[in-house]
Amino acid sequence: MDLNYTSEDLAFRDQARAFLDANLPADLQHKVRQHLRLSKDDYVRWHQTLAKQGWVAPGWPTEFGGPGWSAVQRHIWEEECARAGTPPILPFGVNMVAPVIMAFGSDAQKARFLPRILSCEDWWCQGYSEPGAGSDLASLKTSAERDGDFYVVNGQKTWTTLAQHADMIFCLVRTDSGVRKQEGISFLLIDMHSPGVTVRPIIMLDEDHEVNEVFFDHVRVPVQNLVGKENKGWTYAKYLLGHERTGIAAVGRSKRELGSLKRIAAQRNKNGKPLIEDPLFAAKVATLEIELMALEMTVMRVLAQEHKAPGPEASVLKVRGTEIQQTLTELMVEAVGPMALPFDPAYLESATPHSVFDDDDAAPLAAHYFNFRKTSIYGGSNEIQRNIITQMILGL
Repeated sequence: MDLNYTSEDLAFRDQARAFLDANLPADLQHKVRQHLRLSKDDYVRWHQTLAKQGWVAPGWPTEFGGPGWSAVQRHIWEEECARAGTPPILPFGVNMVAPVIMAFGSDAQKARFLPRILSCEDWWCQGYSEPGAGSDLASLKTSAERDGDFYVVNGQKTWTTLAQHADMIFCLVRTDSGVRKQEGISFLLIDMHSPGVTVRPIIMLDEDHEVNEVFFDHVRVPVQNLVGKENKGWTYAKYLLGHERTGIAAVGRSKRELGSLKRIAAQRNKNGKPLIEDPLFAAKVATLEIELMALEMTVMRVLAQEHKAPGPEASVLKVRGTEIQQTLTELMVEAVGPMALPFDPAYLESATPHSVFDDDDAAPLAAHYFNFRKTSIYGGSNEIQRNIITQMILGL
């Protein structure tokens, strides 16, 4: 694989950079760079800005509204978004359920759901984990029983990210309890506004309402919302998780955060010198940067497989990507020391322009650190990913 950008790639980078410089609202950029909380309106505003340009779904085929970019162009776009400090495009619709609908859905499902994902008319969330089925996802108990032209769904999902805003949820449900557990699961698309759906908040360590419990009490779901074949949902779930784990690597975001770490360390002193010049701390930063460069090369190798769905190599990206993200948050807290401890919710919510503790860089870092403990768990815990790597790549 040639890692040098062509003249066409460089021209594309200039085009992407010019668009971001001209269209990214300053308030959104400030929130992202300062690790402040984003609202639903923030996410939707940026999504719809990119949708008007036709750039909201870089990995989609042109037949479904994608821009037709190459793997290198998608990588450049991610880097430029990170450089600029854009809000993320939430993955649940664009990068998770959409590829499943494209690959396994009916023509009617593609026509109905894909345009609404592109426009952000529908906000999607993910119904996988349950109280007794997290990493052992195949043990899920949420049931869907056929009743004429409907499935009747009963059960509970948990850790459902941003479900309080969602219009739709893609769910794994059990449609046959008399077979091997992986073989009795189906993939349903459920309207969150249906009677019988209840969303209850789970408040995280950083006091943010990011995840939820979702309860289904005799929720009636049209049979036409079944993706693919009944009892084949485990196949579709694995396909979706491959796309999720590839995206979790988040190389562009980590490169931006590495720059923030260096800036913060350059502004803090130790023994009369900038912390970034301390040999022990500088060695930690250098080691992390080398690991991030190696991860970036691995991501590019995976993306270069243009016509191949993500396989077990996605587990490698997930493990290393999340470990690097967590190390970045740890080193930021280490760099600012005790100034990371004060908690200022008003500043995190952008209710005040500056932190009451007079250190805008340090104020969000503890909450940021706590929030990123989740990354090695969601999308399939890193322990499970190592099992996948051991079995499917190493053949052990």
